[in-house]
Amino acid sequence: MSAYFVATPTICGTTTGGIFPILMSCIHVCELTFQVFPMRAIALILPLTLVILSSPATFAARDRPFIDEMEPSTPASVQDRDTTWKEGATNVPPWPKDGDLIEFSVDDPSSQFRQFIDGKHISVGADGAVRYTLVVESRSGARNVSFEGLRCTPHGAFKIYAYGDNGRFEEAKGDWISLHGRVHDKIHEDLHKQILCVPRKFEPRSTKNMIHALQTRIPHDIGTGFVTD
Repeated sequence: MSAYFVATPTICGTTTGGIFPILMSCIHVCELTFQVFPMRAIALILPLTLVILSSPATFAARDRPFIDEMEPSTPASVQDRDTTWKEGATNVPPWPKDGDLIEFSVDDPSSQFRQFIDGKHISVGADGAVRYTLVVESRSGARNVSFEGLRCTPHGAFKIYAYGDNGRFEEAKGDWISLHGRVHDKIHEDLHKQILCVPRKFEPRSTKNMIHALQTRIPHDIGTGFVTD
């Protein structure tokens, strides 16, 4: 019967596969020991617990709590990590006139809307952000108007400064919204990747080239792709 007691440290000491298989093996053997020699089992559990908790494998697991997490899909060299960037002052532009609106398409064949940018009031601030007035029109003619900013960072980000209502802008209390993961926001995705920013350079186009990119966008029912500078 004492074989259970003698075998316990041998099994616990030779089990491989990490700390958790070792722990489970010890628990199983201690259960058997407890059935035969309750007092010996109690005296055995405490030393074994201290040995396991002080083992290198346990400390390694503590030092690497996220060892099994997936690596980020975007390389560190192109992630948005500009912690020194400071947003510049922004003034809301006049209400857009129909004659100044430039229509552009997005890479979304299922879109039920028309998109416009006020070509007369598009600018690049000293902070490198692009400011523009966006007009989105439904098939019924209803319009959503917003004055926005967009950053040409690797993932891209936009901010709504004001919403339009009855011919005037009302200030919006918003923050910058990352475009990373916004797979259904084709308008801001295309503004970032193909129209307002230089593709793959993560910097704004000149306002002249922005307007040119807006005017030469290929309709989504014909084709897609980058508009070159």
